[in-house]
Amino acid sequence: MSAHSFAVVPAAYVYLRRGGDVLLQFRQNTGYMDGTWAAAAAGHIELGETAAAAGAREAAEELSITIPQAALTPLTVMQRTDGTTAAIEQRVDWFFTASSWSGTPRIMEPAKCADIAWFPLRGLPDAMPAYERVVLDALAQSTLQPFTSYGF
Repeated sequence: MSAHSFAVVPAAYVYLRRGGDVLLQFRQNTGYMDGTWAAAAAGHIELGETAAAAGAREAAEELSITIPQAALTPLTVMQRTDGTTAAIEQRVDWFFTASSWSGTPRIMEPAKCADIAWFPLRGLPDAMPAYERVVLDALAQSTLQPFTSYGF
């Protein structure tokens, strides 16, 4: 048996919650999951940054809101792959929710985001990244585990 090492792409996702609703963004012109509704704030974790810090930073950059890291509630950590050996598809994602923030969410990257909208957690749009649907469906059903995997 030979040892293989691989790179992992880390990312943080933040779902804003308002009662039973969740805020999603409609992706465009990014080259990744365009034409789908996804977490309103998400992005890669930068070198030297924690997942919570990345989530707070992405919320500020993409939605012009301030979320203290302590206000981010961890949902799950997901290891996922598309089944290939492509390094870009070996991922670990930290998912958070936030129910309080400062400011009004608005689109800050209109070239990448065509719309933001609130959806009932139990009435999500059809066009979503499948791995995000797994997280939100399990959240709605109260079956979400601290660690999840997708694509294996």
